[in-house]
Formats: sequence, C-alpha cells, structure tokens
Amino acid sequence: MGVSSDRKENWKTLSPEMGERIIQMALEDRTAFEDIHSQFGLGPNEVVLFMRAHLKPVSFRRWRKRISNQGHLKNRKLNEFENGLKVTRFKSKKQRTDGSIKNRK
Repeated sequence: MGVSSDRKENWKTLSPEMGERIIQMALEDRTAFEDIHSQFGLGPNEVVLFMRAHLKPVSFRRWRKRISNQGHLKNRKLNEFENGLKVTRFKSKKQRTDGSIKNRK
C-alpha cells in the first residue's frame, strides 16, 4: 500500500513545523481527528497515511494499534458523551476564569 504522488506533493508544501505539529496532534490521545482536519485539511485516512509515511514502521504500528483500540477517543462526538450523559471536566471552585486562584497564600 503506497502513498500516491499527489499526496506526497501536497505534504511537501507543508513546512517542517506543520508536519511535526500534525504528528504531535495525532500522537496525543485527546486530540480529535476533526481538530487536525480543521487546522490542516487532512481527514482521518489522510492522517493515517501521513503517519505511515513519516514514522518508523514500529512506531506507526504501535500508534495504529493504540488508535484502533481507543479510536473512540479520537472522535469528538463520541468523546463528549459517556453512557448517554455529557461528560464535563472537573473545575475547582477556587479556580477563576481569568486563571487566578482565590485565597492564595
């Protein structure tokens, strides 16, 4: 399974920093494929092909296995709901929206 020359040409137009950012985002478990698509225009299948072309074979297989087993983590729509309930993150009552902390000594 090779990568078409058109895709390789499109990848060459990306700066090295953008390529590193795509790899970093793909390796993060909490980053959804939708985020990568909105920033770089690569769909999930294209991200897989990009990772295959840019990672070592062993690293790619490990990443692919992890994503296949935990693929639901890469999908924002499924990630927001768990058992039919919207999942919210813990926020301390001492935490303010401006980032400062109340009663800090």
